[in-house]
Amino acid sequence: MPTRHEEDIDDPRRAFLVRALSLGWLAGGAGWQLDALAGPLTDVFGALPARLPTGRSIFRIDGQVWVDGKPATRDTVIGDDAHIRTAEDASLVGVVGQDALILRGRSELQLSGARTAKRVFRLVTGAMLAVFGRREQALDIQTPTATIGIRGTGVYTEADEEKTYVCTCYGRTSIGAADDPAISEIVTAQHHDAPRWVLARPQNGRRIIPAAFQWHTDLELMTLEALVGRQVPFGLEDMDYRGPRREY
Repeated sequence: MPTRHEEDIDDPRRAFLVRALSLGWLAGGAGWQLDALAGPLTDVFGALPARLPTGRSIFRIDGQVWVDGKPATRDTVIGDDAHIRTAEDASLVGVVGQDALILRGRSELQLSGARTAKRVFRLVTGAMLAVFGRREQALDIQTPTATIGIRGTGVYTEADEEKTYVCTCYGRTSIGAADDPAISEIVTAQHHDAPRWVLARPQNGRRIIPAAFQWHTDLELMTLEALVGRQVPFGLEDMDYRGPRREY
């Protein structure tokens, strides 16, 4: 992913990529035939986002990443029950079925669902930005303090033992306390409308409290949707909206 310095100097290239992603030039497989711009864009983004070929799971790896206890490469396949871990300052951008994710540094993610009715993304610790395809059976993101029910949306989650940050980037989620299903909230968002903290201990009598938008970008969401052949449900044709983010 680009550094802050690269973000400062590549505005024309970023603007082109945002426009291409938002217009769907890349989502259906016909994209990236714009050879004159492919070189400069690749220099900044490492690779050009488009639907991954069948049998491929990983779009990009930075730093040390392990999948099922083995060092990951671009050829590693992420299975339905995979265990993924990233070192400090590392990151993984990948696809699992109809879902795509960015797992940031110092994170641990356990997938399950190959032999069960419900699919689960258990974020043990760290941070994950993910987009999920629409499904009949709800998927859960589980963290030490929260359970997030999803049927098809974009979500940014960051978790530790004391708290979970949840931004429903678009779509609908059901956010609840992991140890008490009665503490819950339905969030419907169009564009990062209602981020939340889910706390291990009450604050002023509440376990689910409002939060600010932070630590992820629309460009990242657009890239993830492109990797699974979709588009974000908001248009950025005439703007390069990045918002606050932090380093990987």
